[in-house]
Amino acid sequence: MVFSSLEFLYFYLPAVLFIYFIIPSKFLALRNLALLIVSLLFYGWSEPTYIWIMFLSIVVDYTCGKLVGKYKETKPKMAKAALITSVVLNLSILGFFKYADFIIQNLSLIPIFSNLKPLGIALPVGISFYTFQTMSYTMDVYLGEARVQKNIATFGSYVTMFPQLIAGPIVRYRDVDNALRMRSHTLQNAANGIKRFVCGLAKKVLLANTAGVFYQSFANGVERTPSVLGAWMGVVFFAFQIYFDFSGYSDMAIGLGKIMGFDFPENFNYPYISKSITDFWRRWHITLSTWFREYVYIPLGGNRKGKSRTFINLIIVWFLTGLWHGASWNFVIWGLYFAALLIIEKAFLGKILQKLPSFISHIYAIVFIVFGWFIFIWCDLKDPTAYLSAMFTSPLISQSAIYDLLRGLLFLLVLAVASTKLPYKIYCKLKEKTFFEIILCIALPLIILLCTAYLVDSSYNPFLYFRF
Repeated sequence: MVFSSLEFLYFYLPAVLFIYFIIPSKFLALRNLALLIVSLLFYGWSEPTYIWIMFLSIVVDYTCGKLVGKYKETKPKMAKAALITSVVLNLSILGFFKYADFIIQNLSLIPIFSNLKPLGIALPVGISFYTFQTMSYTMDVYLGEARVQKNIATFGSYVTMFPQLIAGPIVRYRDVDNALRMRSHTLQNAANGIKRFVCGLAKKVLLANTAGVFYQSFANGVERTPSVLGAWMGVVFFAFQIYFDFSGYSDMAIGLGKIMGFDFPENFNYPYISKSITDFWRRWHITLSTWFREYVYIPLGGNRKGKSRTFINLIIVWFLTGLWHGASWNFVIWGLYFAALLIIEKAFLGKILQKLPSFISHIYAIVFIVFGWFIFIWCDLKDPTAYLSAMFTSPLISQSAIYDLLRGLLFLLVLAVASTKLPYKIYCKLKEKTFFEIILCIALPLIILLCTAYLVDSSYNPFLYFRF
């Protein structure tokens, strides 16, 4: 089940909110238990076979967290052993389900392992997200950034929390430690949460899904009549699709969190207005970058041990970042591609970009970001090598590319404007007007109805990060 589905919008969500709020706020532990149960139902809707992994993660990290808290001061070696146990077990589960077949497929290329066959293991939905979240608990307790959670049901509600279970934001335990113990539920927070959720729903259903249709149209056109324009426009539309798809889902998750009294961290900050690759990765999937910085980059030494060590640390982090996105070499290459760009910017290019006119820096960033998305979708293309050739060596334009561009030009402009701060600035100015709340009360239901009509009429409703 995904947020942008009729089942979620009209059946699951109303039922969950009714159950959640019918429990008096003073019985917070009971609300946490209810949240655990409904979240398990949410996950079980898509992955009933793999619910046991969720229970295993809860038990392992709850136990290891208690051991870390108990022995951190008196027996630090035992506390460290509990931490290592948590990390090893979590990564082993993730590694088995996500990377076992990838390893087998690569080993089978070696003659002595040629008889190895893939296991055909289905990837549990959202395992990359919730594995990182559960590991953050024991690490936060070990680092002194969070308190030990003594109620296993409350801890389980954190691990399984349905708003951000499938695709983030990646919520570290320290982010919600206080809210799990005490949180307020106000009408203002609920109203802000509803607005944020509807905004995310519109981004996902109206913008991302439509951008995906145009991406498919350009990609198919390139296969028939290759052209530079068609190939690049296809990747541009994919860039908008994945942004509005993923950021829309994050908005919906943050909105649902607000309704239930949680403040989840922001995950996007207008990444396509970036003027460098460094700037882009401060704005794109912020919670993933934060996770790797806090738990991998800094423990490796960060930038404290000289340039050479810094560059090595960046390569390690971005190799892992690429691998986190999928068990395929194109994701590894995608991660190392951005590692190379970040190293070049740290070495010398960053200072040059700061001196250039803003529009030149922005063009530089967008070109390399868009090409990065081509690497990202490599395995999804029918003939990626031919597509790459079309991006650089085909005729500049083709009849089909011109037709698709003219057909989607107005929508492309809408996507470009929607990815900037302009809509938010307009919103901030309008909300100062006395009549704005009335307009908003009319607009929000209309947007929901429009999204519903789209979902009823269209069978195209993918969620790109669902598989990660």
